[in-house]
Amino acid sequence: MADDELDFQVDLTNCDREPIHVLGIIQPFGFLMAVTADWMVSRVSANVEQFSGRAPGDLLGKPIADIVTHHALHAIRNRLTMLRGPDGVERLFNHILFEGRPAFDIAVHMASGLIVIEAEPAAEESVEAAAMVRAMVSRLDQTEQMSSFLREGARQVRAITGFDRVMVYRFDEQQSGEVVAEALRPGVDSFMGLHYPASDIPAQARRLYLRNVFRVIADVGATPVPITPQLDPRGVALDQSLSVLRAVSPIHIEYLRNMGVGASLSISIIVGGKLWGLFACHHYAPRLPSFAARTAAELFGQMFSLMLESRERREAADYETRARTIVDRLMSTIAQDNNLLDNAQWLGEVIADAIPADGVAVYLNGSVALSGLTPTADQFGAIVQALNRTASSTVFSTDSIQHIVPEAAAYADIAAGLIAIPVSRSPRDYVVLFRSERLRSVRWAGNPDKAVDYGPNGPRLTPRKSFEAWSELVKGTSNSFTAAERRVAETLRTGMIEVLIHLSENADQERVRANERQELLIAELNHRVRNILSLIRGLISQTRSTATTVEDFISTLDHRIQALARAHDQITSDRWGPARLVDLIEIESGAYVGLKRDRIRLEGANVLLQPNAYSTLALVIHELMTNAAKYGALSDNGEVRVGWRVDADGSLLLEWTERGGPAVTAPTRRGFGSTIIERSIPYDLGGTAEVNYRLAGLEARFCVPSRHVAGVAADALSGPARRALPVDRRPLEGKTVLLVEDSMIIALDGEDALRALGAALVVTAGSVVEAQRALDQQDFDFALLDFNLGAETSAPIADRLVAQQIYFAFATGYGEAISDPRFRGARTLTKPYGVSQLLTLFERREEAESPTP
Repeated sequence: MADDELDFQVDLTNCDREPIHVLGIIQPFGFLMAVTADWMVSRVSANVEQFSGRAPGDLLGKPIADIVTHHALHAIRNRLTMLRGPDGVERLFNHILFEGRPAFDIAVHMASGLIVIEAEPAAEESVEAAAMVRAMVSRLDQTEQMSSFLREGARQVRAITGFDRVMVYRFDEQQSGEVVAEALRPGVDSFMGLHYPASDIPAQARRLYLRNVFRVIADVGATPVPITPQLDPRGVALDQSLSVLRAVSPIHIEYLRNMGVGASLSISIIVGGKLWGLFACHHYAPRLPSFAARTAAELFGQMFSLMLESRERREAADYETRARTIVDRLMSTIAQDNNLLDNAQWLGEVIADAIPADGVAVYLNGSVALSGLTPTADQFGAIVQALNRTASSTVFSTDSIQHIVPEAAAYADIAAGLIAIPVSRSPRDYVVLFRSERLRSVRWAGNPDKAVDYGPNGPRLTPRKSFEAWSELVKGTSNSFTAAERRVAETLRTGMIEVLIHLSENADQERVRANERQELLIAELNHRVRNILSLIRGLISQTRSTATTVEDFISTLDHRIQALARAHDQITSDRWGPARLVDLIEIESGAYVGLKRDRIRLEGANVLLQPNAYSTLALVIHELMTNAAKYGALSDNGEVRVGWRVDADGSLLLEWTERGGPAVTAPTRRGFGSTIIERSIPYDLGGTAEVNYRLAGLEARFCVPSRHVAGVAADALSGPARRALPVDRRPLEGKTVLLVEDSMIIALDGEDALRALGAALVVTAGSVVEAQRALDQQDFDFALLDFNLGAETSAPIADRLVAQQIYFAFATGYGEAISDPRFRGARTLTKPYGVSQLLTLFERREEAESPTP
């Protein structure tokens, strides 16, 4: 469950007791001082003596300058000048507050004209919050799907806080919550997919989550500490809304105890100024991350919120752009032919392309047109009457039609929700999109409708006693129309009215523009088709003139067309953009010479070629590869070296050298293949080509002018042609893997790589103790061990894996063999490693285990 603490004073309706006062108490892991504007101590927490060595009575009414060190007071004053806004909080780390006492981490803020100073003992660990959050944000940025983004956020929060369970808890439009992502310690029950009623988090708690975005309860069983005095001379309590140490309602403590939770932590996820959801964290024992770690977690939560908002806006903007393109086309078409306004079915179908729906109904000039899953004409008439009463001149949407037309429950399986778009001022005409019923099983964390049990705090928000999932079949509702879809509908409504008003004066201009766009598109398409047809015709003609048999003609022509097709695939995979030269050579060698690819050596920079040069070079490389395989070095036991570089003016210089094959003599006649090799680059690209038939092997040199070179990346390659990793190789399919790594970021990368190879479950551990505990709780098929774990090594884990006959490998960042003599024969990966290195590890194991022929 999310951290659903109540505000510091709760007064629920229908309660027969006094309001529950939690104002004026704090959690005991730190202490609080409130200081007036003239720097006199006005309030202190009762536990201040434990931290300062002085009783509360010795501090109240005294100048703070006589209590804390001069250096600490100077730092606090400086921080106060940095506060911005009514809810600003500033932090200081590792300051000596009291002479002879250890250092403290401090938080300062303003409340009701008072300076509130909260302190807790400084942790020994050092957390570089900025560097850590930067790395965490970088991993978030690499995710593609929204589900992956949310799951990665939960993983990162768990990594930095160490809590047993971290959930991403999202609120819907009705303020009910759902767990949409989570990260768990092995052995902890999953809450994924559970729903919670809106009443579980009262409105005052939601308002507090917007002000104080980070809350921690370090120990559910701890006894709160009172603030002295609780009320000032005016009878006003201290506003603790922004307090780090603020205690929570006993109702919420009871809730957490019912769940068996020992500590909780929450980080608000705020999108567009509204509470989108929470990172809700549970631990089954008391836990207090350091102040610095909590600060880093809070900063990560804020960055996560900004990135989430950006992603949602980008997704909505992309959708709206596509939808508005459809709307623009609709308006353009109507402007050319105003008779289409009378074609209600066509109008509805085009609009449905912009806003997904299962059915469309149009009420236009008194006529009705239905398409897809819709009510009957009579039932639709009743809906139109209800719309005239409910909707004014704006778009109206609902996910349950029966809320406005009770009779709609009878056909909810066909049409449960709708969005109505008024398309005229008078009479009331509509385009209505329907969505059918979405039957879904909602798993509630306890029955949201069951009677409330009285608890020790009386008949108020008593937590439910059972947290087992309770399923409810939701009927009579559809998928809701999103805010972006409603905006598109409103744009469509406005556009339709404008078309009706300005149709006569805009129709001719729009028709001309549409015709010009169509003619341009047809001309471009005609140009490209003619070029392709001319190229194919030339290939057929030249191949026919050199082929000796029909079979030879078919085979040679097929290979040449396939070479062009492969090149075309490469340059169109990125929307007709530049493509890598090495990909061209590797694909061509793999397509033609197969197992002989290990005798092709590629040496050169990572060059990108423009599409026109890429296609030309594809035919040249194809003919060279074909000749080498049929007559040259690859027909025997020789080797082909392909080397290239970019010279000072940016031109590509490519050399083809064959060695070790049969003796070479110049051909007595020039075939089409030789012509392609010798003349394509000079003729099509304005470059040069030189071919020499040496006795030791064919040599060719080519120069492609710089205007055809799109760029050169920093990485380079050399040696034999790289073997493409088989994408269908998943040696860990369905396996359970133990990953031991003391670096959070490296562990997350390693987990991703192991999952890419098919691992069903990856359990991570950062120390020998955690790894031993994981081995006690889980059976593993493979383990990857970071050998050096700070002050210890993973040797004890390896000993146990050997005893249990579990295959494992070491990972090391030292670039050398494991020094421990017991494991000198173990497989070792050098950091950094990824999918390819792991795949090579398993391939070598398979080779070692295969019988020698």
